[in-house]
Amino acid sequence: MARHPIRILGIDPGLRRTGWGLIETDGNRLIHVACGSLETSDRAELGTRLLAIHDGLIAVIEQYQPHEAAVEATFVNANAAATLKLGQARGIAMLVPAKAGLTVAEYAPNVVKKTVVGAGHGEKAQIRMMIGVLLPKADPQSEDAADALAIAVCHAHHRTSAVLRVAAS
Repeated sequence: MARHPIRILGIDPGLRRTGWGLIETDGNRLIHVACGSLETSDRAELGTRLLAIHDGLIAVIEQYQPHEAAVEATFVNANAAATLKLGQARGIAMLVPAKAGLTVAEYAPNVVKKTVVGAGHGEKAQIRMMIGVLLPKADPQSEDAADALAIAVCHAHHRTSAVLRVAAS
């Protein structure tokens, strides 16, 4: 039986910048496909910003045709309004791939860091450095794009259990 590469879209949701990263996994091999970030203006109203994220993610999915998606789970911080806005961006980040028919897995930030860096409290610089090691052809232009690639790598390592969890529910 022939094995086919699986294309994974990682999404690092944010209202100011939503990072996205695409990798392919072929057995144990990880291959960088593309990455970037969707930026919105702080001056635009919330609905306009969410629409920009929505439309940008649709364009990424249409262009790259991923098989699965993974999104970083929201962490709650001291600023409730900021957490709520992040949650709304995260809702868009989960809705768009789900509406496209993709399985959407969720990973806590510490799980992503532990998978990629080896410690659950790794720094952004460590994540970016490890992405360079794991995906040598990747050159993310923002921390958000690097984080999205890390989320995709995390899903590549945990996808069998994540897919089984979704199938069981």
